[in-house]
Amino acid sequence: MFFEQFYLGCMAHASYMLGSGDQAFVVDPQRDVDLYLETAAKEGFRITGVVETHFHADFVSGHRELAERTGADIFLGSKASAAFPHRRVRDGDEVTFGRCRLRFLETPGHTLESISVLVTNLDRSPEPFAVLTGDTLFIGEVGRPDLSEHFTPQELAAMLYDSLWEKLLSLPDEVEVYPAHGAGSMCGRNIGLSRSSTIGEQRRLNYALQVRRKEDFVRLLTADLPPRPGYFLRDAEINRRGALPLEALPLLRPMDARQVGSLMTDGVLLLDTRAGSEYSSAHIPGSLQIGLNGQYAMWAGALIGLDQEVILVASDRPSAEESRNRLARVGIENVTGFLDGGIAAWAAAGKSLVNTGQIGVHELSDCLRQDGERIQVLDVRRQGEWKDGHLAEALLHPLDRFPAEPPPLDPARPVAAHCKGGYRSIIACSLLERAGFREPLNVPGGFDAWQAAGLPYLKSS
Repeated sequence: MFFEQFYLGCMAHASYMLGSGDQAFVVDPQRDVDLYLETAAKEGFRITGVVETHFHADFVSGHRELAERTGADIFLGSKASAAFPHRRVRDGDEVTFGRCRLRFLETPGHTLESISVLVTNLDRSPEPFAVLTGDTLFIGEVGRPDLSEHFTPQELAAMLYDSLWEKLLSLPDEVEVYPAHGAGSMCGRNIGLSRSSTIGEQRRLNYALQVRRKEDFVRLLTADLPPRPGYFLRDAEINRRGALPLEALPLLRPMDARQVGSLMTDGVLLLDTRAGSEYSSAHIPGSLQIGLNGQYAMWAGALIGLDQEVILVASDRPSAEESRNRLARVGIENVTGFLDGGIAAWAAAGKSLVNTGQIGVHELSDCLRQDGERIQVLDVRRQGEWKDGHLAEALLHPLDRFPAEPPPLDPARPVAAHCKGGYRSIIACSLLERAGFREPLNVPGGFDAWQAAGLPYLKSS
């Protein structure tokens, strides 16, 4: 039996292909589906089934295109109200191809239609060796319960409790767990770094599974929920309808500095996708930086939304094309073009550039020790990261909160922004600049560098 996980780092998204005989099923495919077609051709499979564990809210799925290109059936939970042909599955329904058997479990809670998939290799054992849990059970975490327009977080959390304790945790300890997301995903608060686990390991180590009473579990899951990104419900609706193929999107147009400047004046967003160090050295005033070298698409969806018209700044044309394709993975399709020739072309046209100041951890420590009022410290990590350790002088304002409200700091005073390693903090600096802060400063290396330097910090209980 063939079993492969495809992990898309910029989305912290895991999809799967299972094959046996001459057939294969794909579970939770990403929008650009050629990798599944290429893998199937290489392994000698026909893709005959596509499984969606639920209508994903954080990315646009390729289920409909993949089914149309292969003739495969799409399998969805019985509570899914999809606007395309599909096969509904209920608790205990099974499908067998070759020596692989899939058994479906309805596991609502993250969403109403959520399902998990038990996987059995009949050449090894009549019992399942793995379960694909979608967004119901992550490694070290469970799915967030606030993605419904019709059910309260408390109602969904109660459903999730039943799905976990009555179904997933009734499985043997040795059953392997393969979720749809890894660390960094906004579908859970603090997902672990591992990309798979076992039921037994999660039973012992997952903090949410240590709470045995349903009332306590509901209270735990619904307290201090991070803001739900504005694009989540939009992406879920796109997935309910089925997205257009990427090839249907318009070609990316090269634009000169004059055209870009004019469109910026009209309110078009300039998105700088270069690495943070390049952006810091020289960038166009008012541009938003989200580096292609990190979880680019996820942060673009959370900070830009789906309706904003965008022009790209990239290192070269292939990077601009890659940037546009990754934006499409979260449903951002209104990309007008890219700055032809990049920053060099902007400078050659006589247009102004600015830089972002940097402050190392030792310099920041000295500033705080000598005059704590001179500089403001902004921590843009998540609540769970903050609890594990933070600067005594810092204000916590997670990056995903910026669209709803700017941090309550003095725009006239310097602000030193930090995250874990530096990726999110340079994004924050660009947002602060756009919000009128006069001197945003990036802390290279972030909290990791602070800890490595042996500088003091606090922990929250």
